[in-house]
Amino acid sequence: MKKLLKEFKDFAMKGNVLDLAVAVVLGAAFNKVVTAVVEIFLNPIIESLPKIEDGGSAWTAPLISFAAVVVEFLLTALVLFIIVKAANKAKNLKKKEEAPAEPTTKVCPFCQSEISIKATRCPNCTSELKD
Repeated sequence: MKKLLKEFKDFAMKGNVLDLAVAVVLGAAFNKVVTAVVEIFLNPIIESLPKIEDGGSAWTAPLISFAAVVVEFLLTALVLFIIVKAANKAKNLKKKEEAPAEPTTKVCPFCQSEISIKATRCPNCTSELKD
């Protein structure tokens, strides 16, 4: 049982799981903000548009609700896209380009076999190598 708990703790403390938990909480909070913006600012604008004549008023409330949900989704997706793009750019800025490793081998000019860069004589053709 202790081993199982230790494995679970190791899994839960990995960076990806913690990042995901933070993302879910932030996403829920951001969703509330977008919902408030749509309800406070956009719904009154949509409701002030001319009403559909003769019996069309039954469709007005569902259309407004649907439009609000679509706008919420688009705003949430757009902002999350921008945040992820900025985070990826910041992550790439942190990465330093690694210098290419120094070569450890060279090619024998006589037999064209690959040999150690420190070799003074080719082990294959026994030719003496000059730097």
